[in-house]
Amino acid sequence: MSGLSFTREIAEIRFGTGLSPRLRGPRDLEDMMRRLKGKDHAAQLYKIEPFEEFAERIARVSALWKIRRANRGSEAAEKATQEIGVEKRRARKAQQRWLWQALRRRAHTQDGLRERLAFFWGDHFTARGKVSVMKRATSPYVESAIRPHVAGYFSDMLKAVIAQPVMLQYLDQKTSVGPESVAGKKKENGLNENFARELLELHTLGVGGPYSQADVTELAELLTGLTYSQDGVFGFRGEFAQPGAETVLGQSYGGGTAALSDVHAALDDLARHPATARHLAQKMAVHFVSDRPDSALVDAMQGRYLETGGHLGEMVHAMLSQPSAWAPEFANVKQPIDFVGSALRALSVPNEALAVNDWKAIRLAFTVPMRLMGQTWEEPLGPDGWPEDDGEWITPQRFAARVDWAMNAPQGLLADLPDPRDFVTAALGRNVPDALQFAANAAEDKRTGVGLVLASPAFQRM
Repeated sequence: MSGLSFTREIAEIRFGTGLSPRLRGPRDLEDMMRRLKGKDHAAQLYKIEPFEEFAERIARVSALWKIRRANRGSEAAEKATQEIGVEKRRARKAQQRWLWQALRRRAHTQDGLRERLAFFWGDHFTARGKVSVMKRATSPYVESAIRPHVAGYFSDMLKAVIAQPVMLQYLDQKTSVGPESVAGKKKENGLNENFARELLELHTLGVGGPYSQADVTELAELLTGLTYSQDGVFGFRGEFAQPGAETVLGQSYGGGTAALSDVHAALDDLARHPATARHLAQKMAVHFVSDRPDSALVDAMQGRYLETGGHLGEMVHAMLSQPSAWAPEFANVKQPIDFVGSALRALSVPNEALAVNDWKAIRLAFTVPMRLMGQTWEEPLGPDGWPEDDGEWITPQRFAARVDWAMNAPQGLLADLPDPRDFVTAALGRNVPDALQFAANAAEDKRTGVGLVLASPAFQRM
């Protein structure tokens, strides 16, 4: 840790959810890690439905569809159709509420690193349901499969992800059937390689990793059997699973009766692979530190990951222990979720600024503006998630949307805006450029001054 220049500003801006005039950031690196390893207070205070509860919505809709199919053309079918519509609207509104809960976590947490890691890993394992209420299940998916494992072993997160109906639907795994399985011989469905390819290319070994098309096919056959019920409950169906052993990266799995344990064994090996360690270390360093991180930083993260059998908390600790992680220049542009969340935190926007159930106000205040900034809530364009390239976020149109939000949103969220002369320091700490300090001092009113600070290049970076 020689040469480490820990500062509260860098800890909160680069590795957390921004500075707060009300909440004290971590004292040092070890304090950051203690908070990360401790209780998840933000999740307890600002509830987001876990997938186990969301599955009850899926089950209700499934039951209504059964009634509709069994009573075509009847009054019962019409009533079921109406109730299906009600359930879909409820799920859509809940998705808006969860955005506000996610933002309130960022605004009021004392463990900003956890919030950033939950978003990072949720994006790494991007998944979105394709039909019906499952389209609204991303937040519950992240709450159940990602958030509990951000400071644990990557293999545990990987196993949790493959047991999530959202991911299985997103990458067409539910319809993947082994060619020689009981179901395959009946020609019910065929083998689908989407999930296997993304597991290797995006989730573990990385693009250009040491795998072949044969590895993709063999892993796809090993994954057959992973499915979920119409009620949204994960399961393993042996009649779907390809019989016999499968060889992935030279290692054989299974051979007897198809079992989930064979899939887990393959995932354990993929999680511990050096290529996975490098891919994850590089990706995390880019996300948190710089689009072109120091190679020594990535080497240290990769090494610690391998030494600990793929422990994500230890890899984070290795990142934070490198001097280059604490360089005073803020190199990355905030994604819209980071920009909005850190603005709410700097402004100390109270919990009651918007009612949790007021989904229309939440949509107008956050969902629509973030879409204009280029980040539609829980709708990335593909399984590779949101782009890390700074240029993707600061196009003329997207930056204009940031400026518009900075100038107009705060006065709708606060009864009284802060004095810009104080706010500039609350938002940026000791990192206030002279020109921005002058602009804040000279602003003609609070709205303009606060907007100038939030729209400034200094606040846009982390």
